[in-house]
Amino acid sequence: MYRYNDFDRDFITERNRQFRAQVQRRIDGSLTEDEFRPLRLMNGLYLQLHAYMLRVAIPYGTLNSAKMHKLADIADKWDKGYGHFTTRQNIQYNWPKLTDVPDILDALAEVGMHAIQTSGNCVRNVTADHFAGAAADEIEDPRPSAELLRQWSMDHPEFAFLGRKFKLAVTGSPNDRAVIKAHDVGLILKRNDAGDPGYQVLVGGGLGRTPMIGKVLRDFLPAQDLLPYVESILQIYNFLGRRDNKYKARIKITVHENGIETIRELVEERFKLQRAAFGGNDQKLLAEIKEAFAEPEYTSAPIKAFLDKQNSDAAFRSFTDTNLATHKNPDYNILTISIKAHGKTPGDATSEQMRVMADLAKKYGHDELRISHEQNVILPHVHKGDIPAVYDALREVGLATANIGLISDIIACPGMDYCGLATARSIPVAQKIATRFDELKLEHDIGALKIKISGCINACGHHHVGHIGILGLDRAGVENYQITLGGDGSETAVIGEHAGPGFAYDEIVPTIERLIYAYLDIRESSDETFLQTYRRLGAAPFKSALYPATRIAAE
Repeated sequence: MYRYNDFDRDFITERNRQFRAQVQRRIDGSLTEDEFRPLRLMNGLYLQLHAYMLRVAIPYGTLNSAKMHKLADIADKWDKGYGHFTTRQNIQYNWPKLTDVPDILDALAEVGMHAIQTSGNCVRNVTADHFAGAAADEIEDPRPSAELLRQWSMDHPEFAFLGRKFKLAVTGSPNDRAVIKAHDVGLILKRNDAGDPGYQVLVGGGLGRTPMIGKVLRDFLPAQDLLPYVESILQIYNFLGRRDNKYKARIKITVHENGIETIRELVEERFKLQRAAFGGNDQKLLAEIKEAFAEPEYTSAPIKAFLDKQNSDAAFRSFTDTNLATHKNPDYNILTISIKAHGKTPGDATSEQMRVMADLAKKYGHDELRISHEQNVILPHVHKGDIPAVYDALREVGLATANIGLISDIIACPGMDYCGLATARSIPVAQKIATRFDELKLEHDIGALKIKISGCINACGHHHVGHIGILGLDRAGVENYQITLGGDGSETAVIGEHAGPGFAYDEIVPTIERLIYAYLDIRESSDETFLQTYRRLGAAPFKSALYPATRIAAE
């Protein structure tokens, strides 16, 4: 894990000192809200529906026990005892007082954390595969590349005021767990025929009101060319990107309007100049960064207790079936902690839960935790022999829900409960769906299914790439929920198909129930997932379930 050096500490200290003075000027009236707005956004502070919201960066979702303990302390001291993990692998505090924010930032700095570039029209928090460094299918750990990009983009003067926000994601696996194709720039680590490391570069992905899947800009970029090439992309976007309409200012629109061939030609031309300008200094830095991401010293121990508990405890067996993933070391597993207990707010963790997860990481997980874009927490390195003890500790604080990848493992934005941009509620819809299918005892029979919910067109809940996507909108002052079907955020990414007219708030749970029962009736076998069935049969049978003949006639 990367640890701050003297430069990092001095930079954050000075940045926090500046913002403390800016906050004081806002409080004493020297700055108006309009004048203060760009300053607070540069430091991750939003003004939401009810209060300020502080978004704290967790670069590429990686943190340790000390950082998690600090997040818990902040939740208790300056918020309401909880934090919200987001689809950008960050954490948000929804109730800080403006006067306390400088103290929060100083507290974060004590453990090498900050809130810089978690908002504003700049390069945002760089995200990565949440199984990075542990996954058995991984070609190479993507986090050193993500850290290199983070350091390069931090306070980059040329890219501090882009036309719109800019999002980068990196994965080291052919199985995409980072939604690479829905980012402004997505990077997939790979090797060429000679075995040399490099990246496939995608550009122009994004969700929101104009969802698009990223296009391949370069099939293979040598590893040493990463920064000059990405900088060339940013420069071309900064030059060509629309600034007359914020809804058309993202790079996906730039690529769409100019064509991928034109963008490729311009980037490659610019890259020739930028490549020479870097002179290899970035590679020296990358070598230093890689040393900080060395694999943990794995232990060897018996796993009999693990096997015995699987055979004797049905609840534990269910947990291991859903919440464990294959680790590169056969004696270990990747353990995902669900922050989606049935009926709870997706992504919310109490300070007590944070501390338990931190302590488990310290004792059993080589002091590493990850935040996933699916709003869960991962212990990436847990020896099989320790998993029973981890499970028992998680169960005591409501964190042992066996639902990873199932219908109740729902991604949901904060919606109208918190967000000033939202036009409908997301959290209650997610809670009701999860509760209903827990009552029906169907979710394990249903199998792998991703439901994603957004409370407005900005799509922070990634509904476009949900197997079932739910978009809440305002229709003449009434909440109306549209359904999309067949979306996918993996390596086979596709934007979901709009199913038809929307549903009222009190109709949405029965509607999803009808849809699921229809799927169970038409799937070929219990092994065929919802997405596989949809791709085999198309939308027609699902739309028939959504819109009975009487409703279609009425519409």
